[in-house]
Amino acid sequence: MTDPLTTELLDLALEVARRAGDLLRDGRPADLGVAATKSSPIDVVTEMDIASEKLITDFLAEHRPDDGVLGEEGASHEGTSGVRWVIDPIDGTVNYLYGLPAWAVSIAVQKGGETVVGVVAAPVRGETYHAALGRGAYADGEPVRCRPAPELERSLIGTGFGYVRERRIGQARVLHELLPTVRDIRRGGSAAIDLCDVACGRLDGYYERGLNPWDYAAGELIAREAGALTGGRPGIPGSGELMVAAAPGLFETLQGRLDELGAWHD
Repeated sequence: MTDPLTTELLDLALEVARRAGDLLRDGRPADLGVAATKSSPIDVVTEMDIASEKLITDFLAEHRPDDGVLGEEGASHEGTSGVRWVIDPIDGTVNYLYGLPAWAVSIAVQKGGETVVGVVAAPVRGETYHAALGRGAYADGEPVRCRPAPELERSLIGTGFGYVRERRIGQARVLHELLPTVRDIRRGGSAAIDLCDVACGRLDGYYERGLNPWDYAAGELIAREAGALTGGRPGIPGSGELMVAAAPGLFETLQGRLDELGAWHD
C-alpha cells in the first residue's frame, strides 16, 4: 500500500514545479540580468530566481502552511509538521542567465530528515523527473533505470565546478587525474539534471564537491530510485563534501578513485 501523505506531497511537488518551470520558461526577460551574487562575483542570483522561489513558497504556504522550507535564496523557516521542503528555484542559474537549456526547478520533500519525494522539472528539455521513496523513478511518467555499470575506462562521467577560486583549483587537479582514466567528462551546469541523467542512463556516473542540499536532494532520490548508488567518501552519505552517483559496480570504483584523488577536499 502507498502512503497517502507521500502521494499528496508528490502531487503538490509536481504541480508547483510545473508552475515554477512555466514561469521561468515563459517569463524570462530578454534583458535578464544579475540581481545579486552569492559565494563569489560569478555565483549569481537573477530576478527570476527570486520570482520562482516566491511562487513556490506562496504555493506551499497555501497548501502546506505547517511545513518547513529550506530554500536557496533565503526563504527558509522551520515548520511544525515534521515535513520539510527543500527547494532550488533555478538549478543552473548561469545556464538560465545565458539562455542555455540545462536548468531546472528542483523540489524535494523530507519527512523526519529522510527525502521521500523528489521532482526535477527541466522545461526547456521538455522533461520532468520524479521519484517517491520505494516507488521507482520516472521521466514524464515513464519508468527509468540507470545504465548497467561499465568499466571505469568506458564510463561517461558528469561533474560540476564551484565558484570560489580555491575550490576550482582543487577540482581542476582532480579532473586532470581522472579524465585520462574514463571515456569522457561532461559538465552540464545543473547538479539536479546531472543526477537525473544518471537515473535515465544518459551518464554512467556523476560526482561533485561543494553542493548544497537544495542542489542534490531531489536528484539524489531520483537516481537512487532508478537503481543507482549514491554517497560521499566510502561509508559516508553524500553531502556538500562530496556527492557521487553511479550504477552498482561502477559506483564503488569511481568512489574509491575519487577518494584517492582527494576529491573531497580543496
